[in-house]
Amino acid sequence: MDPNPPAPFIGGTLDALDNAFSWALDHGLRCIIDLHAAPGSQNGMEHSASRDGSTDWPTSQQYISQSLDAIDFLASRYAKNPALLGIELLNEPSAADVPLDLLISFYSKGYQIVRNYSSSAYVIICQRIGKADPMELVQGNIGAANLVVDLHYYNLFDSFFFNLSSLDNIQFIYKSRQNQLESLNRANGPLIFIGEWVNEWNMTSGSQSEYQDFGRAQLDVYNAASFGWAYWTIKNDRKHWDFEWNIINNYLQLDAGASSYNKIPRNTVLIAWACCCLYLHLIS
Repeated sequence: MDPNPPAPFIGGTLDALDNAFSWALDHGLRCIIDLHAAPGSQNGMEHSASRDGSTDWPTSQQYISQSLDAIDFLASRYAKNPALLGIELLNEPSAADVPLDLLISFYSKGYQIVRNYSSSAYVIICQRIGKADPMELVQGNIGAANLVVDLHYYNLFDSFFFNLSSLDNIQFIYKSRQNQLESLNRANGPLIFIGEWVNEWNMTSGSQSEYQDFGRAQLDVYNAASFGWAYWTIKNDRKHWDFEWNIINNYLQLDAGASSYNKIPRNTVLIAWACCCLYLHLIS
């Protein structure tokens, strides 16, 4: 938002965000705003603005206050805009570095800030990455209405996935991820959003049909999320992370998950996907 922010941030973000809302209004879409990089970094990764792997956000009240100030600014600026769907308070806090009680306190304050400006905008809270149970946020008593828990589902990064076959990856989707989603949906709490996933794994090779089966499993399971899902991203230099490339080259077939897709309103899935991909595309 600062036209001349300190490194590694860059100027022009606010103009890009204003343009995104104008474009969304022109095309009948809605936007999710995501605080992707908090001051001091909430997870030590480069996409959260850490230059040396440090995670200082949870240890500094100043950084936490600055993050809440950013939420206040964004909510005040866009709450009355008809293109706003929701505000995500923080992206991928680290389970190893961010204590649960501190995160719940931050989310509760952020929720109330958004409610000061809007009674209807969705407030989205991201699960901690690493060894954390998303049920901890469902049970956190953070907000009473229009609250969404954002889960990021990748068959990557963790050593558990390093030596899995294509069938192993697919079985993990149906056994672990499906069971978790069903439990979260039954909890009668916040809505559930699969805010990030890709049609990629740690296998060194895979045939087109194996990728199709893997994508079919993900669509079949993730379509049951009560708030919908979003693919990362619409365009990417890594082809299986590129939504458009996957569709054009028939590695991901959107009609594959039709059985689950019909269980929830179609506009919920499509709006969630379109607005989140728009935002991620703009900052990529």
